[in-house]
Amino acid sequence: MYKVKNKETGTGKKGFKKNIDYWMDTKNWWGPLLFILIISLAGVGMIGFQTYNDAPPMTGFRSQDGALLISKTDIEKGQIVFHKYALMEYGSFFGDGAQRGPDFTAEALHQISVHVNTYYQEQFEAQNGRAANDNEQKVIAEKVKQELKNNGYDSAADIVVLNDAYVYALEKVRDYYQNVFLDTSSESSFPLKNYITDKEEILSLSNFFFWGAWVCVTERPGESFSYTHNWPYDAEAGNTPTSPVVLWSVLGLLAFVLVCGIVLYFIGQYNQLSNKFFKPASKALLTARSVRGFAPTKTQRASYKFFFVAIILFFVQVSSGFVTINEFVDYLGFFGVEFSESFPITVSRSWHLMLSLYWISTCWIASSIFILPILAKREVEHQLPLINLLFMLLVVLVAGSLTGMVLGPMGVLGDWWHALGHQGWEFVDFGQAFQVLLMLIFVLWGIVVFRGMRPAFVKGMPWNLPNWIMYSIIGIPLLFISGFVARPETNFVIADFWRWMVVHMWVEAFFEVFITVIVSYLMVLMGLVSRNAAIRVIYFATILFLGTGLLGISHNFYWNAKPVATMALGSIFSTLQFVPLILLTVEAWRFKNMPRIALEGVKPSELGDFGFPEVFSFLIAVNFWNFFGAGVLGIIINLPIMNYYEHGTYLTVNHAHAALMGVYGNISLAAMLFATKLLFKPKKWSKKLVKVSFWSINIGLMLMVLLDLLPAGTIQFKAVVENGLWFARSEAFIGGGVFQSLTWLRGIGACLFLFGGVIPLMLFIVSGAASLKRSQPSDKSLIQIARHDSV
Repeated sequence: MYKVKNKETGTGKKGFKKNIDYWMDTKNWWGPLLFILIISLAGVGMIGFQTYNDAPPMTGFRSQDGALLISKTDIEKGQIVFHKYALMEYGSFFGDGAQRGPDFTAEALHQISVHVNTYYQEQFEAQNGRAANDNEQKVIAEKVKQELKNNGYDSAADIVVLNDAYVYALEKVRDYYQNVFLDTSSESSFPLKNYITDKEEILSLSNFFFWGAWVCVTERPGESFSYTHNWPYDAEAGNTPTSPVVLWSVLGLLAFVLVCGIVLYFIGQYNQLSNKFFKPASKALLTARSVRGFAPTKTQRASYKFFFVAIILFFVQVSSGFVTINEFVDYLGFFGVEFSESFPITVSRSWHLMLSLYWISTCWIASSIFILPILAKREVEHQLPLINLLFMLLVVLVAGSLTGMVLGPMGVLGDWWHALGHQGWEFVDFGQAFQVLLMLIFVLWGIVVFRGMRPAFVKGMPWNLPNWIMYSIIGIPLLFISGFVARPETNFVIADFWRWMVVHMWVEAFFEVFITVIVSYLMVLMGLVSRNAAIRVIYFATILFLGTGLLGISHNFYWNAKPVATMALGSIFSTLQFVPLILLTVEAWRFKNMPRIALEGVKPSELGDFGFPEVFSFLIAVNFWNFFGAGVLGIIINLPIMNYYEHGTYLTVNHAHAALMGVYGNISLAAMLFATKLLFKPKKWSKKLVKVSFWSINIGLMLMVLLDLLPAGTIQFKAVVENGLWFARSEAFIGGGVFQSLTWLRGIGACLFLFGGVIPLMLFIVSGAASLKRSQPSDKSLIQIARHDSV
């Protein structure tokens, strides 16, 4: 019996070894990667086809007697006004946009349902000489729901026919928004005075909101639910969760549990691999002595000015976020400081979002420039002029676009608002001329990186670290092309598809790959892992991130007027996006103890202090926030039934803050500190200051999550379930009570983040301009720091 068992065990080990050797052999990597890309791109292509084929008609409305109420052009004009004044940075449309103001579709839908009900109540009273009793009111309420669900679209005439009750509600909606924007209503949901003063523009805007509400409530042809799957929740309008929402929530959860089991099984095999994949040879850590003796090249020294600008932009970004919070609770009003009219919330939030992309991207560009000579182990000729040109273009982009984001919504640019001002799309706020400039910057960046890494490319080795960096950098501008497809008048549903192609694909696909590459390469340079281990980690992370991330885009389209098939993809693949983060958690202990593992059998006193403890702290933070911010706080809102009630609430804001700053912010600061520690003279470096900044930034972020964003989102979620989204986003709910108190508490975390973390770090990096090491023509330092980076 013993021999039989032993034989079976041996066979099992042989089979295991064959299986794992196959996946560890880089020659076998093309097949799985191409399979994932083909399947994912086919799925995204299907979503795109459905977007165009099944989008709700952006059509006109007329009354039953033939009078034209709203033309298609009127709706397009209203959408242009919506973008021109950057209203997506105050409120939202189909739940997409800012969450502090109203969701204009939910608000308009509620106004319609109330006034259609009022019309029939008054009609009943006129016919019967008395008000309807409770039972009769219930009958009227059901009649309202049925009429709102009835799709009056005439495809032959390409127009929607409204009954008299709907026409009455349309006029009331128009009156409501005239009062809101002209500040003549006691229930005003718009705090900005004199922001939109043209009554014709407000009329067009009202028509656009009315169309959005119609899309949300009227039944999609051939279905028993609306174009948006009965989102937003509003029981009075007949909008309640549909059967596909519940069904695909269950199936999505089942898929998640199944794949988790499969992944955990392979983790068991993965952990049986030899340690040669996970640690370098002994005495291989990059020490403080090596850091002190490092002499930068000219291009490495030139990278400092990028970091200089990036840290200032980080400060301005966080400050603009502080100004945005101030608009809600008026911290500065105590000191008599008023920003609203000169720097409205639509502008401050635009700066807050776009500057986060600017400073993080600048750090990534700078870090890639810094490591190019290390990868090539020499300085490539004629790089410096291209790098300086790249820097000048970045300065023009940032200064010009930030100025345009102020002048556009304020009406200063006239018809040039779209080209030079504010496009009006969240995360794609800058004018299109600056969008073109950013595309040129990406292309120039790719050229600089390719030239700098060309000596490091090895023929027949397509999976080397330099190749991975190049692949991710190529992917970023390719996806950015999506941002040029839509125009201001393009059907909102179609235009938003292309916006998400930029935002989601960057954040949850290629940026994730880029981050994995940068983190892995920093670990290699610091002597914490071998190149072999880094390459394999990058490959498997790429498979998982692209496999779940590309199709995971569909969870952004649950309620954006897409058919059930898109929801099905979203429910499965957006839930599976948590799986790669489970792998990070499994490896967290190994990662946290990496220096100790690398030093196994060697006393630290034998090789001096580890040269990058501060950088390593930020890398650990990336690991934590990737799991908690992107993973845990993301998965709780991804299932359709959860997202149905959550979409457009602070739970989205909560996830976005924790993931964007926690992951992308920390990795950007890690890259900045890695480079600047090698660039600054040893006496300049302050380990204590960097440590204090690290804890202030990460504790401050956690306090913002725990004291405001998470509890506020939970309370708001409860309000949606009980009363509907329109109420949970109303000024009556957000502007008072517990919700407002929690906003005050966010200031505690924000102050610690800004004053304890950002400002000291900014002053430290900026003051380092006078303490830069001189550049050296010798390649000796490059070879010394790159000794771990060998093929």
